[in-house]
Amino acid sequence: MTTPFGSYELTRFPEDPRDRLFAWDAADEYLLRHLDSGTGERGPVDLANAGQITVLGDRWGALTTALAAFRPTQITDSSLARSATAANLDRAGIGTSKAKVTLLTAQDPPPERIDVLLVRVPKSLALLEDQLYRLAPHVHAGTVVVGAGMVKEIHTSTLRLFEKILGPTKTSLAEKKARLIFCTPSAQASARPAGNAPWPVTYTVDEDGGSGAGLTVVNHAGIFCADRLDVGTRFFLQSIPTNTDGARVVDLGCGNGVVGTAVAVADPDAAVVFTDESYQAVASARATYEANVPAGRRTAEFHVGDGVAMLDPGSVDLVLCNPPFHSHQATTDATALRMFAQSRKVLRPGGELWVVANRHMGYHTHLRRLFGNSEVAASEPKFVVLRAVKQDRPRPM
Repeated sequence: MTTPFGSYELTRFPEDPRDRLFAWDAADEYLLRHLDSGTGERGPVDLANAGQITVLGDRWGALTTALAAFRPTQITDSSLARSATAANLDRAGIGTSKAKVTLLTAQDPPPERIDVLLVRVPKSLALLEDQLYRLAPHVHAGTVVVGAGMVKEIHTSTLRLFEKILGPTKTSLAEKKARLIFCTPSAQASARPAGNAPWPVTYTVDEDGGSGAGLTVVNHAGIFCADRLDVGTRFFLQSIPTNTDGARVVDLGCGNGVVGTAVAVADPDAAVVFTDESYQAVASARATYEANVPAGRRTAEFHVGDGVAMLDPGSVDLVLCNPPFHSHQATTDATALRMFAQSRKVLRPGGELWVVANRHMGYHTHLRRLFGNSEVAASEPKFVVLRAVKQDRPRPM
């Protein structure tokens, strides 16, 4: 990526030479050009004397790496984006400690005062709303606020959020299908209490929710399907094994944790592990678990990170997975296939991976190649639940 601040070799995380997706896009480039030279009616930003710079929602660390000399603070909900940022800074020879870059999560307290706020518009409007509410008390009338996104990511509702929470908002002309957002914080923004956002959202699973029926679900902002079970999870809950006989069970890509919590409620002896790359998701899963499982029962594990990479090989009896098939706006099965390969590694011989997915994804082919077997545990016109068993004899990888 070539910018006014230098040229950088950037990769996504985990790094995969077969991945054809870039770690930056035209919106990142547009924002960096603007910061150096100004665009339209807005002049350049004097970053060297700007004060505290916060980068919100940096996809893979492109903005943070390019602006490292100005000691920015990055706030992200993605542990993978956080790891990518650290790796890209190291690759550029300016690791986080040397550059004094601060990496925060969406669950961490933000900087006390923000003088420049750069926002990569996320796919989730709810996550944007939640983060703007959290940051509003920390901006001031002189804070420079610039958002960036591809044209297809910026809608009227996006601009209304900036306007409602921070202040008057305008957009730039589009360049290479990217657009900038210019927002001027009002006096009301910094006076707004941080807890004003309508998150988290809590609801009760209805009687058609299979093994999840009656559970209280807590959703922090950004978690898919905020106020009800999504169709795939509902179908999964009608199919998954819950008589686990004290097994170690992983809710992989746990989201709000309703699947793993359903297992924990059905089998008090089960050792349930919740893992997701989203800090908001794991916070949701913990809250959902605590809302349904009485204190004193076996404690669950909660991990934010790259799938089940943090677990020991052969340490798991059952993995339950509703894999994503998008990476931001891009449609890809790379994340799901990585989840499957990781699952096989952590499963003990005879351990099982259960997957729910849209039928058209064709995951049965990948599972047969990886595990040597795959069977349909349940199906309907749109979704299928697949079961694969780790065989005693290792298969070549």
